[in-house]
Amino acid sequence: MSLSTSREELTEPAPDAPSVRSRTPLTTAIFAVGVVVSSLLFLLGAWERRWIADDGLIVLRTVRNLLAGNGPVFNAGERVETNTSTIWTYLVYAGSWLSEARIEYVVLTIALVLSTAAIAIAMFGTYALRARARVVTPGTNFARTGGAAAYLPAGVLVYIAVPPARDFATSGLETCLVIFWIATLWLLMVRWSTKDIGRPALLFLSFWAGLGPLVRPELVILSALALVMIFLAPQTWASRFFVFAFAGAVPVCYQIWRMGYYGLPYPNTAVAKDAGGAKWAQGFEYLWNLLGPYMLWLPLVLLLVAAVVTTRRPGPVRLPKTIGDAQRALRSPTAAVVFVLLAGVLQLIYAIRVGGDFMHGRTLLPALFTILLPISVLPLTIPTAKSGARAVVAFGVGAAVWIVTIVWAFFAANTTGMPEGSIVGRSGIVDERAFYALNTGHAHPILASDYLDYPRMRAMVEAIENTPDGGLLLPSSQFTYWDVVPPPLPIPPGGAGHTVYFLNLGMTSMNVGLDVRVIDQMGLAYPLASHTARLENGRIGHDKNLFPDWVVADLGLVGEHPYLPWYMDEDWVTEARVALSCADTQELIASYRAPLTQDLFIRNIKRSLFYAGYRFDRVPKYEIQRCGLEEPVLQHDN
Repeated sequence: MSLSTSREELTEPAPDAPSVRSRTPLTTAIFAVGVVVSSLLFLLGAWERRWIADDGLIVLRTVRNLLAGNGPVFNAGERVETNTSTIWTYLVYAGSWLSEARIEYVVLTIALVLSTAAIAIAMFGTYALRARARVVTPGTNFARTGGAAAYLPAGVLVYIAVPPARDFATSGLETCLVIFWIATLWLLMVRWSTKDIGRPALLFLSFWAGLGPLVRPELVILSALALVMIFLAPQTWASRFFVFAFAGAVPVCYQIWRMGYYGLPYPNTAVAKDAGGAKWAQGFEYLWNLLGPYMLWLPLVLLLVAAVVTTRRPGPVRLPKTIGDAQRALRSPTAAVVFVLLAGVLQLIYAIRVGGDFMHGRTLLPALFTILLPISVLPLTIPTAKSGARAVVAFGVGAAVWIVTIVWAFFAANTTGMPEGSIVGRSGIVDERAFYALNTGHAHPILASDYLDYPRMRAMVEAIENTPDGGLLLPSSQFTYWDVVPPPLPIPPGGAGHTVYFLNLGMTSMNVGLDVRVIDQMGLAYPLASHTARLENGRIGHDKNLFPDWVVADLGLVGEHPYLPWYMDEDWVTEARVALSCADTQELIASYRAPLTQDLFIRNIKRSLFYAGYRFDRVPKYEIQRCGLEEPVLQHDN
């Protein structure tokens, strides 16, 4: 598709104008077979690699709390948003509440349905765009471009062939919802750009586009681009008002509620991972970690060539001369293509900037899916006896590219993925599914109980059972037991409760009761850790690490030997207790732990940006100095 807009395109859509379409029963049948085959390939591929990741189980802990009436929290009594995708959390909650089935099976079912549907919807969107581009008016020589067209699956096969795409089609994470939302937005934008749609359809498009940040925060890129196009396109100001209202109603209301309830303008995961930070070198390494093992660059380049060659050129290129022309150009097939390509590139740049992720390919999948949308199906115009040389060349190049893509997809789909992907190497990137399949001994770890076979998990359950008084569980250097820091006397009836301090939040929290508090040193579920400074050269996605001394001080546990593990320092615990008295830190803690009153809700809204940017030093002594507190008398000073 040309990136410029001709005069003919500026007047589109004109659905009531007389035209000749190239669609035939055979064309439709070939496309339908392609949709069915591609969707089934993805469904079968996702099922073959079905699993639920440890991070996916984190979502399920929040769902359990919702079902139990504790609210959208990870630990009862602490308002912490540990899930990046708001809609995914509530979608799983709704499915679990309605079906009353085991949550893991609910997640697996929803994921398979959304992933499969995303492929079909993406193809329908591209088919509608490509078929519309072949509409010609009576009197034109259609034979110049050839006869009927066969719309064959192309870009979707590239996406399906990449192993991480099938891994994260399930996984319990929101990737399935992300590509479903993107595919649906693509189809809606194509319909809007190629035909006259009624007011209800326009408002639904606006509503759907506005949901992007709630599907995943960085999808605001697609949301913003789509809504700017819709808002600036020719229409009345009353229509623009309704577009704005329908797009913003849900995300704005939720944003106000989020800031008041959680005390943050975005999920706590963004604080824990410093999503606004930059790690370009790590990001480019992450990009090559996906492109390299599968030679993914090859089909991308070939499909770009095929897209250019097989696109019908409507006529001489003319730039818009007036503001009205420019506005009409926003509602054209060309603009729809530019929209997704620009959005995909911006997503790619953002993923690289933040350093990617520790899971092989995961955060690049939305960008890859988006960039492939315009060529998700490849139109091959069959030459006729009256076809010109360009039509014959276009068919030959397109057919050759399609065959090469099929061959590449076969080999890529049957590779083992990244080399030694089950080992966390220097890059910190790992083939997450292979890693957990190896370390749990289950080819398809889906149930939380499957992760009891992961090192330390059964020992954790036994440690909780053997300490009825409660306490803090810390992972020891040996995988067969946990160190337990006891609560102070007197022990309340029924015990003081247990807290588990461990990085793997999902498997840990899903194999204990909701009465057991589960927190982590990286800060996904523990704001004290998430509000520390990012460690330089730390493993991507794991570059925060709060010392356990802070947890002992925070929970008011016994901070003396022999009750402390040998590797902990009594003086550090004492200093951590003093450091926690910092006024700003106390205000931060109150924002998510104090009873939620109207006054606190309003204060959280006003101070949410401050809380989001607040950081303290992970070394207690340095934090005391930073906050200007009086240093305590330590045992080694006596």
